[in-house]
Amino acid sequence: MIEQKQQLENAVNEALTFAQQLGVNQAEVALGKATGISVNTRLGEVENIEFNHDGAMGISVYVNQCKGSASTADLSLEAIHSSVKAAVDIAKFTSKDPFSGLLDPEFLEKNPLDLDLYHPCNYTTEEFLAVAKECEEIALSSDSRIVNSDGAAFNSHSSLKVYGNTNGFLHSYATSRHSLSCVLIAKQQQEMQRNYSYTSGRDVNDLLSAKWVAEDAAKRTLDRLGATKIKTQESAVIFAPEVATGLFGHLVGAISGMSLYKKSSFLLDSLGTKIFPEWMQISEHPHIMKGLASAPYDQEGCKTIQRNIVESGVLQTYLLPGYASRKMKMESTGHAGGIHNWHVKTGDLDLPGLFKEMGTGLFVTELMGQGVNLVSGDYSRGASGFWIENGVIVCPVHEITIAGNLKEMFMGIEAIGNDIDPRSSLKTGSILINKMKIAGQ
Repeated sequence: MIEQKQQLENAVNEALTFAQQLGVNQAEVALGKATGISVNTRLGEVENIEFNHDGAMGISVYVNQCKGSASTADLSLEAIHSSVKAAVDIAKFTSKDPFSGLLDPEFLEKNPLDLDLYHPCNYTTEEFLAVAKECEEIALSSDSRIVNSDGAAFNSHSSLKVYGNTNGFLHSYATSRHSLSCVLIAKQQQEMQRNYSYTSGRDVNDLLSAKWVAEDAAKRTLDRLGATKIKTQESAVIFAPEVATGLFGHLVGAISGMSLYKKSSFLLDSLGTKIFPEWMQISEHPHIMKGLASAPYDQEGCKTIQRNIVESGVLQTYLLPGYASRKMKMESTGHAGGIHNWHVKTGDLDLPGLFKEMGTGLFVTELMGQGVNLVSGDYSRGASGFWIENGVIVCPVHEITIAGNLKEMFMGIEAIGNDIDPRSSLKTGSILINKMKIAGQ
């Protein structure tokens, strides 16, 4: 991958140079190459081995505020020139957009940091399969109630991203990502339940062991046995860390540029206003070494910086790529392509302490469906988890729906536990919300 770095940078430079020779003042080129392997085993047998080696160059030109785009997977000189010409020709037939164009040079990252994001794995195919088989074997033998498996999967992928534009930006960096997962099925009498676990990281040496994944998957699956429905009611709700990240994901969507300039967000005109309790703090850390969402610059070459998203419950910033920032007459925030390692400030309570704080209510460990309206903030999702009484788990529950409104849910957060899930790039503990509607039987 690293050996291709100069070759790919030369290809991007060639496209930019040729665009300028055609009289184009503003052009940008993004080029990515990805390689990897995914293996799946099921019940001790090899189910799938998939290799990937792909990539493409995307070219955008801006001619008199008209945008034209083209792409090519062929990086020969002839193909690059042909694609640039195609982008220029397309621009002749598109409408003018005064907000299109490149970022101003002042926002571009001049000296990108090396964030140690590239750690290729040199395992053989047999070694990948051996780890997946080991994980599944340990899980299947852990308890007689584990009767079946949807398999174990080991994935390892690397990529090299190059971005350049005619404002003098041309840089690249490589990344890697590896993961191991296992999905199990447990049976008790006529009841069957399914659950999973996983581990993920930039460096394969940082992954949790196959034994840990197997045992965690088994525990999560077995804990679901005996699940029942609960009556329809209103109660406090705790979101486990792996589903709590989704709540903040809805925050990301609501404060992102496209939602805002299209006026399709329940947090429209909320900058500088209180949207969480006063103690809430959310910060972004794009330069964490080996971070799963670290990036020295965004997809437009904009600097990424550490910043507070929410401070003392008050929204401090929107998430604005270049186009959205111009539409809204604001500055780009370096979020073209997404967010970068969010940290939610946690409290002192562990999960049992959070149960005691809640007393009686629902502990949600899985969510289903897409019932979230970002325009109104209305929230309705299928859920499963555990019923808590007097601070203690009473029974697993399933086939329920939880509902509320995200504005009220955000303001109704009473505590955040210190049980942070280290596998996520959005670090948060379990979240206690004071009241939600629960539809059961």
